[in-house]
Amino acid sequence: MIDAPLYVLAGLFALVLAAEWLARNTAARHLGAALLVILLAALAANLGLLPAGDGMQPVYNGVFAYAAPLSIFFLMLEVNLRELRSAGLPMLIMFLLGSAGTLLGVLIALNVTGLETLVGGLAAPLGGMFAATYTGGSLNFNTLALHYGIVEEGGLYAGAVAVDNLMTSVWMIATLILPKILHGVLPRRKVVMEQFADEREALRHHEDTETVSPMDLALLLALGLVVTWLSNLAAAELSALGVEVPSLLILTTGALLLAQIPALGRLTGSRVLGMLAVYLFLAVIGAHADVSALADLGQLGLVLFAFVAILMAVHGAVLFGAGSLLRHDWDLMAVASQANIGGGTSALALAKSLGRGDLFLPAILVGSLGTGLGTYLGFIVARLVEG
Repeated sequence: MIDAPLYVLAGLFALVLAAEWLARNTAARHLGAALLVILLAALAANLGLLPAGDGMQPVYNGVFAYAAPLSIFFLMLEVNLRELRSAGLPMLIMFLLGSAGTLLGVLIALNVTGLETLVGGLAAPLGGMFAATYTGGSLNFNTLALHYGIVEEGGLYAGAVAVDNLMTSVWMIATLILPKILHGVLPRRKVVMEQFADEREALRHHEDTETVSPMDLALLLALGLVVTWLSNLAAAELSALGVEVPSLLILTTGALLLAQIPALGRLTGSRVLGMLAVYLFLAVIGAHADVSALADLGQLGLVLFAFVAILMAVHGAVLFGAGSLLRHDWDLMAVASQANIGGGTSALALAKSLGRGDLFLPAILVGSLGTGLGTYLGFIVARLVEG
């Protein structure tokens, strides 16, 4: 019975509902809805309430084939490149320096930890995934994981997600503390960006919910399906010509270009559809996570922690070191760094915690830039490491 497609699909939606409720109403919110979805699905699969991800389940295969690419398309529609000029030059400079620090950190961490000796050919994709997520967030992380098949390595993927979530939380604490320490050691004048002081305008860019219409949803779904189909078609045609371009990279580019059309930017529902598709994807990932495989990570788990710790240390050294030489505001550097590591959401939260309402909008906008850049930089790093 548990293999029946309607039962499986209902179960996946129930897990998304449970994870969202827990993330909103309980202490489990510190784990985040994304990790909760994975953990709940893993628990359900290991208890026999849902089929395990053995590659034969049609609903799971459908989520990989359709829901995952569509999530990328819908969420990329929020990246309005025209608004980036509103972020301010200092914030943009710090963000881009942080991205450079992330890429350098991945390359150094791969050499220092010897990750390749433990995972072989999966080291390059893992490096690309972490370069992507610490440039733009989990959307980019999942794009690389999907393309390179890491999602099918249940224990490894779940372990990488757990390390990512934990270390992102650690970095949030670090960026809360560092500005206060650095202001005491090397005082910097806090330059308030008066042009960004309207907190309501910033928060308008980052609503958690949307009012949607059937017309907007129909148009978004039609666009998403057509662009996904064309991306697969283009990748196949290029491959036949001897040019290997990932279909997900073509999809990302297509969505980014469409996002610059004002009429599409005014459509409602892209975030709701995107997040729902992401959670379905993560639930299927959880169903692939064998608890015994997670427990067997052992040394690999420790190496992953060391890998991310070195990556973040290099990122921080580059961003705060360069920012110090440029004599930028420590708060601004911390928010830019958090936009790299945690994305626009955590950068906004950090700006709130630091009492810098003038950094709300810049934080969100450079977070959007990271969403746009992360996939490209992740593929570049993976290709560099592959040699």
